[in-house]
Amino acid sequence: MANKQVRVGNVLMGGGTVSVQSMTTVRTSDAENSVAQILRLEQAGCDIVRVAVPEEADARAITQIKQKIHIPLVADIHFSARLAVMAAEAGADKLRVNPGNIGGERELALVADCLKAHKIPVRVGANTGSIEPTFAQKYGRSAEALVESALMNVRAFEKHGVQDIVVSVKASDVPLTVEAYTLLASRTGYPLHVGVTEAGGGERGIIKGAVGIGTLLMRGIGDTIRVSLSDDPVKEVEAGRNILRACGLEENFVDVVSCPTCGRCNYDCIGLAARVTERVKSVRKKLKVAVMGCVVNGPGEARGCDLGIAGGKEYCVIMERGKENERVSVEDAERMFFARLEELLKSE
Repeated sequence: MANKQVRVGNVLMGGGTVSVQSMTTVRTSDAENSVAQILRLEQAGCDIVRVAVPEEADARAITQIKQKIHIPLVADIHFSARLAVMAAEAGADKLRVNPGNIGGERELALVADCLKAHKIPVRVGANTGSIEPTFAQKYGRSAEALVESALMNVRAFEKHGVQDIVVSVKASDVPLTVEAYTLLASRTGYPLHVGVTEAGGGERGIIKGAVGIGTLLMRGIGDTIRVSLSDDPVKEVEAGRNILRACGLEENFVDVVSCPTCGRCNYDCIGLAARVTERVKSVRKKLKVAVMGCVVNGPGEARGCDLGIAGGKEYCVIMERGKENERVSVEDAERMFFARLEELLKSE
């Protein structure tokens, strides 16, 4: 993780906890729908939200949006120093700026002064689609080109006294993403915003994000993450949370352990596992629940959980905190299991 810490609203980047980000998909100037979408993201577990600011109306709307949400807001700015200043003055907690397209040195100094005056950080970096021409010609589409481009942007702001910086080097290619962030982490102590950009939609996009982000997190690289999907941004947050949990970086959740089942299963184990997972996906409580198909591994796995169930030919066994609590009929199994689960979720 980063050596330097940067505060974005009430979220500390580089403090050892990895935050989850997403970005709205509606026009920022549509404050009502922007707020509605952000509140959905908050419910899913989003820590930081980013909004696009291509026009003045979008920058002005930030003030109204900020009054109704509960997480830090990042303004995404390109091609206009004036919009960057407007967004900061409207209450943005952080700016995402590309020094290469913000204008000349005068415009960059204007943005830098604004960042310092409002005491907010900035994210800079490079994507494979925005590598600085000098480095693209020298290194081609490579990790070195991405990192050199990002660090040039860092130096551009450092020259103007900006020290609260977050850096990213995203690619749509997973191996290139991992290589670039690994190289970047060796060359800077600033917090890193990690993600696989333009990963696509659905299962394919989630897998690309999970492999790239997960690999880096397991190496100790990354302070905030975004799973980029061509989909409802709530799915980005859910995927991001699941990545943190799989990497052991988040504890306050209900871990549902379930088996793939086989011909020995005599009840709807897969269906029950899906319904249990849906019920607990937004619960912030450290619990482990097992939904197992049969008596081969079921009882042993369930013994290590706060609550578990294993199916049999004539009955199911419900386990609580390592001990067999009772045997119930297959017909009553789901109802009884959910009753126990609800009691557990309500307990201290």
